[in-house]
Amino acid sequence: MPSFQRVLVIIPTFNELENIEIVCGRLRQAVPSADVLIVDDNSPDGTGRLADQLAETDSQIHVLHRQAKKGLGAAYLAGFNWGLKRGYEALVEMDADGSHQPEQLPRLLEALDGADMVKGSRYVPGGSVVNWPKSRELLSRGGSWWIRLMMGMPLADVTGGFNAFRAETLLAIVDDITSVGYNFQVDLTWQVKSRGLTVVEVPITFVERERGQSKMSTAIVIEALLKTTAWGLRYRVTQAVVWWKKRFGGSVGTV
Repeated sequence: MPSFQRVLVIIPTFNELENIEIVCGRLRQAVPSADVLIVDDNSPDGTGRLADQLAETDSQIHVLHRQAKKGLGAAYLAGFNWGLKRGYEALVEMDADGSHQPEQLPRLLEALDGADMVKGSRYVPGGSVVNWPKSRELLSRGGSWWIRLMMGMPLADVTGGFNAFRAETLLAIVDDITSVGYNFQVDLTWQVKSRGLTVVEVPITFVERERGQSKMSTAIVIEALLKTTAWGLRYRVTQAVVWWKKRFGGSVGTV
């Protein structure tokens, strides 16, 4: 069993009225000791009001209201800071739409005993996706392949969003996270890996949402690919500079 006494699961919401009560119920049953923080971006469908009602009946559910929809990354950063200030030992990212199975959270927490960050992976042996069209799975796998190529991160599912962190890991990286959109997960993983910390992948089953509308779009994916490409080019240039200096000494401009 995992050794963490205080675990916080952060669930960002925007128009997840149909899902949030179901997901919270499953989560509280799967890991009864964990607290839940719902970070609602002023959902017009009443998700925030329902979250408040859930918190009134369960002392382990908390709600953080934000004034507007400012991106998934910004919501998670607000949740991280909320949890770190309150002394949680492990913090977890989880989607509100049921695509991340709360019943699989114990395996992430168990793996976190020997790691700094744990990613629930769809693409390691034992992982899978359910109810996705092949085109979307290929796009997701292709995105991870591209990021591995450009940024040198040897992970099967770089973009996955079901992640667990030690508190000290987040304290080391949180001030350097600049992304707020889809590439937020890549940014998090990159910040951890670039510090020489340990990232472990464990298999999960990712299930496409049954209720509500996905926030994903082609424009979001393109923006993420452009940004990760820029990061990758900068990383590769830095590698080349380091190699040149080791090989020839002096500045890059020396011939």
